[in-house]
Amino acid sequence: RRRFLAGGFEAKLTRAIGDLLTLAPGDALLEVGCGDGHYVAAFAARFGCEGHGVDLSVPAIEAAAARHAGLHLVVANADRALPYADASFRVVASITARRNPAEFRRVLGDDGRLLLVIPGPDDLVELREAVLGYGRLRDRVDQAAAAFASRFTLERRERLRHVAHLDAAAIHDVM
Repeated sequence: RRRFLAGGFEAKLTRAIGDLLTLAPGDALLEVGCGDGHYVAAFAARFGCEGHGVDLSVPAIEAAAARHAGLHLVVANADRALPYADASFRVVASITARRNPAEFRRVLGDDGRLLLVIPGPDDLVELREAVLGYGRLRDRVDQAAAAFASRFTLERRERLRHVAHLDAAAIHDVM
């Protein structure tokens, strides 16, 4: 993952996702399923906000803590409960990660915003074809929107598209 990020393959996507956010210094952002902390660290640095991340993986949180001083990181199962007080965050983000509508609503402030990033139907289709022998498209956007409809109002829907041309080493890193 470090080599893949160092190659700049996600830089455009990270900027584009950040452009969807409105945060100020003093605001708190939670990324659920933060992995190695790439996105939450980028957004905390860009906006000067408080960055919080939660992930189920102990090694991922350890890697995030080693790379990104100043983030508030927790190992927890977001499918069950988030270990935060009600209305703790200005933004809750799930970037191609877990989605728990009830918990996201609970920890999000009344004036807060939820950011869901869902992989497009053709996300990594070439890799699926190379590995599995078929590259079936999988559209998950409508299903995700329906899961959140009872607790959130859809404010806007954006389609971000980024094509990265990967060499053999980058494909190996993605896998």
